[in-house]
Amino acid sequence: MTILTETTEAVARIQIARPERKNAITADMYTALSGALTAAETDPSVRVILLHGQPDVFSAGNDLEDFLRAPPQQADAPVFRFMAALSGAAKPVVAAVNGAAVGIGTTLLLHCDLVYCADDSRFSLPFVNLGLCPEFGSSLLLPLAAGYHRAAEKLLLGEPASAEEALEMGLVNRILPPAEVLGHAQRRCARLAQLPPAALRETKRLLKEGWRSATERAISEESVAFGRLLGSAEAREAFSAFLDRRPPDFSKSH
Repeated sequence: MTILTETTEAVARIQIARPERKNAITADMYTALSGALTAAETDPSVRVILLHGQPDVFSAGNDLEDFLRAPPQQADAPVFRFMAALSGAAKPVVAAVNGAAVGIGTTLLLHCDLVYCADDSRFSLPFVNLGLCPEFGSSLLLPLAAGYHRAAEKLLLGEPASAEEALEMGLVNRILPPAEVLGHAQRRCARLAQLPPAALRETKRLLKEGWRSATERAISEESVAFGRLLGSAEAREAFSAFLDRRPPDFSKSH
């Protein structure tokens, strides 16, 4: 199993467990993730959701070979169902990040409520590098958190952010030693689970209500642009270069 779940003391724990591929996510894994989130949302015994990866990696993003075999161009694609379940979760979602969080691995954090990371974590949104554009509301939510210029630097250049930068940008709540991240996140979940659940859900709703429609609009516009770019010569060159382990050549692009 590459997605592991367990529920203990009102906390539903969802673990991405594919360390041999640096937790790169396949379509089947997105299906399992969306199922786990939906189950947690509908289980009355669950009050908080905890999402985490492995001790040395959160997620390397999409499994590109799987991604290229079945590009997510339909609204019912597994990744869309997963992100809809995450962004629409009424219960608090806490993320614990160790190591790299690449692409969707960073994007999904923008939809979580509390994020704790290791001091060696790295966050990157290398969409432009792949001939693509931001996804799932990141073109809106990252500037909201970090300000336009910091967001533009990370989205246009695709360069990784350190844990310290992520904290400054408002992407994470706290930095901890790697061995302490999951334990701290679990303690925060335990604290949330002790609080009045209806009040928590209503507070989360109110916190996000101000930009909910804007986020939905951004996701829609991004998906159209992403699909268009996915079929471009730039994206084909970027993916071919990645799979061939060579630098891409965009000299003929315009």
